[in-house]
Formats: sequence, C-alpha cells, structure tokens
Amino acid sequence: MEYHQNPHRVYSIFYHLIFIVKYRQPVFLGDIGIIEAVKTKIIQLSENFEVKVVEIECGIDHVHLLNSAIPMLDIPKYINTIKGHSFHFLKKHYKTFLQDKLWGAHFWSPSYFIASIGNVSIDILKQYVEKQRGMGALEH
Repeated sequence: MEYHQNPHRVYSIFYHLIFIVKYRQPVFLGDIGIIEAVKTKIIQLSENFEVKVVEIECGIDHVHLLNSAIPMLDIPKYINTIKGHSFHFLKKHYKTFLQDKLWGAHFWSPSYFIASIGNVSIDILKQYVEKQRGMGALEH
C-alpha cells in the first residue's frame, strides 16, 4: 500500500477509469503510434492534476487507467480535461487516420467508468470502523 502525505493529511486514493471511444470505433490498433501517443498525452495531462498514472493500457476501442490521486481531485474536471485535450492532440496528429473512423467533433463517448480501488474488502472496513467506537487515538 502506497501512502502519500503532506503537512495536514495522509492518504492513499486509487481510481480505475475506463474511457470508451465514441461508437466503439477500433482506433487503437496497428503500429501507427496512436496508442503510445494517447498514453503519453494522458500521463502528461494527469501530472497537471497531481494524479499519478500507475498503469495505463488501451483496448482497441477504450483506455484503462489506474490512477493514484490527491484527496482534492475534482474528478469531473480531470476526466473532461483528459478527454478534451487528448482528443484535440489526436485530431491534430492523427487526423488522416481518424477521419474515416469518427463522425462529428467527438472522439470519446460522453460516458465513462470509475471505481475506487482499495486493498481490503468492504466487510473488513466495516469491521474496522465498528471497532473504533470508544478507542483512543493511541489504541489504533
């Protein structure tokens, strides 16, 4: 388990995100470099939000991200920035490749999947919280 800290908090927050290409078009295939380009762009954009990309991989029509985030992360803003800026980057550098695969001014589907990731089950956390009643700070 990886913990981060600053003067006022200690935290370990992980998210699993999935972004899907609009119309589930298979754009992440072949050796044209689009996969590495989108991964690199997402990692760069994530750094601006103090988000560490722990793992990133592309299916043929989607991207999986495992991120370590700060507690103050504005998740909708982060996701919208990643989708918007990565699309503009890909449109600029892969316009010819993408023009027959996508229609309109969108690359990503407006929906996404997000789940928080922990290293223990909900039942274990419930038991831990229940045991905290009446315990002093030094007894944890």
